[in-house]
Amino acid sequence: MPKKILVIDDDVDLVEVLRLSLEKNGYLVIDAQNGTRGYQLVEKERPDLVILDVMMATWDEGFEVVQKIRNNPKLAATPIIMLTAVSQQMGIRYDKDKETLPVEEFIEKPVMPGTLLNVIKKYI
Repeated sequence: MPKKILVIDDDVDLVEVLRLSLEKNGYLVIDAQNGTRGYQLVEKERPDLVILDVMMATWDEGFEVVQKIRNNPKLAATPIIMLTAVSQQMGIRYDKDKETLPVEEFIEKPVMPGTLLNVIKKYI
């Protein structure tokens, strides 16, 4: 059974590029265009990994989704990769942090598909 990856990002074009790359490498991809729907899919689908944008409907929507996942004991161990352009667009630098940003990786867009695949392989 292929590993399931949930991509939560409001950039439909990016989601499709990621889908093509990930499916080509044997992953099953599901997606959501906002944090509310994304969290619902995490609960329902129990993906093996989540790729999550920060800025969607609000500038910090992705951060809110991370906290919801980490605060749910049934979901807390789900690996999360933040893939975002928040630093470029907001001028703010973020990095993973167990308290404020408890994610496995924080990667700035754009990212080469091979680089992202190597990161994914570390966690699933």
